[in-house]
Amino acid sequence: MRLRNGAAAKYLLTLSSVVLILASMSWAADNDNDKDQTDINKRIAKSAEVLNEIMATPDKAIPDKIMDHAKCLAVVPSIVKIAVGFGGEHGKGVVTCRTAKGWSAPAPISITGGSWGLQLGGQAIDLVMVVTNDEGMQHLLASKFKLGADASAAAGPVGRGAAADTDASMRAEVLTYSRARGVFAGIDLSGAVVKQDKDETALLYSKMIPFEEILNGKVAPPASSEPFLAAVRKYSSQAREQGESKPPAPTNTASTQTK
Repeated sequence: MRLRNGAAAKYLLTLSSVVLILASMSWAADNDNDKDQTDINKRIAKSAEVLNEIMATPDKAIPDKIMDHAKCLAVVPSIVKIAVGFGGEHGKGVVTCRTAKGWSAPAPISITGGSWGLQLGGQAIDLVMVVTNDEGMQHLLASKFKLGADASAAAGPVGRGAAADTDASMRAEVLTYSRARGVFAGIDLSGAVVKQDKDETALLYSKMIPFEEILNGKVAPPASSEPFLAAVRKYSSQAREQGESKPPAPTNTASTQTK
């Protein structure tokens, strides 16, 4: 009898341990999911902050003409420098595209490779990419493309009133910028690969949704994306309004004076 009781006690103890382990694993998984969800929301908020800070300094901002005609806008806050031998730089951010109904819901992206870390001495940097035409937008909608190969890219001009009609700007499908230690400037991102971050897309929308569907405006934006979309709307519409409100150029007609 004692033998049976002892065996039963051991069985119950083992069963209780298994239940506790499974419960702990489930709790840990839930915590990881919550943390990942918090991370993507923080990244969206940080993207809005980066764009607001950049555009707040007129002589160092993206030109109004470029913002006015932008097809898509991507912000990648805080690029991380990966150890030598493991792929160079890596960053995560969000992109939105202009649609017939306004700016689309944001789509999470990742960017890897390239040599911009060398250009900036390996500092932590923020990146901004402006897709300037339909060809560049089509490359983006493909969910993965390489700057300088699949899509032509160039360092963008700086200054709200700067001309955007340089040869490089006119030809490039994507204009690229960086900010490091408060300094905002155009940067060459040739060789970098931009693609949809499928894991973060699934976290943000509770399921995996294709890049094209999100960026064509077929998905409602989550509430957490409003600060970022509000910043994009503000500066793209502000650029258009300022362009329309510019005073007419003076005529060459000389005024006559009566004596």
